Amino acid sequence: MSAPTPTKPLQGDAALIRAVGAFALTAAVINIIVGGGIFRMPATLSLQMGAAAPLALLAGALAIIPVTLCFAAIGSRASATGGPYTYVGTAFGPFAGFIAGALMWIGNVASSAGVAAAFATQVANLVPSLGTPTARIALITALYAVLFALNAFGVKLGARAIAVLATVKLTPLFILVACGIWFVDWSQVSFLPGEVPSWSALGMSMVLVIFAYSGVETALIPSGEVRDPSRNVPRATLVAILLVVALYLGLQIVGQGLLGPMLAKSGVPLADTAAALWAPARVLLLITACVSMAGFVLGNLLASSRSLFALGRDGFLPSAFAKVSPRYRVPLLALVVHALLAWMLALGGSFDALALVSGGSNCLVYLLVSIAAWQAQRLDLRERGEPFLLWGGPLIPLLAVAAMVAIVTTLTSKEWHAIGVALIALVLIYGVLRMTGRKVRVGD
Repeated sequence: MSAPTPTKPLQGDAALIRAVGAFALTAAVINIIVGGGIFRMPATLSLQMGAAAPLALLAGALAIIPVTLCFAAIGSRASATGGPYTYVGTAFGPFAGFIAGALMWIGNVASSAGVAAAFATQVANLVPSLGTPTARIALITALYAVLFALNAFGVKLGARAIAVLATVKLTPLFILVACGIWFVDWSQVSFLPGEVPSWSALGMSMVLVIFAYSGVETALIPSGEVRDPSRNVPRATLVAILLVVALYLGLQIVGQGLLGPMLAKSGVPLADTAAALWAPARVLLLITACVSMAGFVLGNLLASSRSLFALGRDGFLPSAFAKVSPRYRVPLLALVVHALLAWMLALGGSFDALALVSGGSNCLVYLLVSIAAWQAQRLDLRERGEPFLLWGGPLIPLLAVAAMVAIVTTLTSKEWHAIGVALIALVLIYGVLRMTGRKVRVGD
């Protein structure tokens, strides 16, 4: 006889199911990273950096790998749902955790909306009759409705859908690199620092590169649903970021090597690169872009809604955000709110503007997590199993912090204003909660 189904909402991490293993987590990280940015980035980098565009990707890899190591280290020590919010809060207390969580959520809402807006543009390129304003609204609305439904029916279904989408979208991209590398005109590609147009061009390119590489922080938010996190988190994050760096570098080289200066003028650079090899492949890459962007929004919704869940669990938001549906064990209110806000931003925003806001927020989150990773290792904080250790003591966190500081200094006042206004509003909410005497905690 089966156990009776609970009839009232459950709360806290104990209500969640640890159903995400190493493969599913790796797929989730890759799925989040390989979202919308890569389908526009080769053209933008070529425009800003010319033949030296691959150097921006290599510099971005040198910046993001230490950050990923810090995520792997602290993610193996703090396993509660919340990701960077939980990591920073565990190391430095509730207010620091709240700041990290607020910045992360700002970045994730902006990135979800930006990629959803780009999704509508890609579909319009594929089917011109869907390029009208009315069709755009319908496409974005349908996208969020379908992906919300996939998430609402349980983390297992969402995780499986993410794994399928990751496989579908990655296969054509790796094939494009494997086939195109044999036809590259290497005179169009340079790895010489002297070919960099200016340091300001490199700096602005790095903001875009970090946005394109970002995703680890989002994929690790549902840590309360990961099996054996001390083992699976480090393995998934490191494998995923190495695969993504290799893929992005290969796509940039193949695009420049096949299209030359025309790459900078392309609105759909990967599709045009594929067409240079075989004309029918352009349609395949446009379809791949749509699948990729849908997969990104799906993974973003799955993970980022858990940010609101964690804030509700710990007293920063109403406790209703921490309630989990009895049957499917998902935080429905958090899903609804995140999807609704991202949907509204997507209807009125553009990919380029939202990507810069998201990239800047992510750099600030990475900086905080890198410091927290060293603090957690220094204090030997641990929850489940043997944690992943950072080699060289504080060296890796210092490298990560230095890289993020260098990148955020290139943000314009427009990006700082958008991030600052949203952050100040959230800090005011935190202050009101504390003044009313509401208890806050991190990771319970």
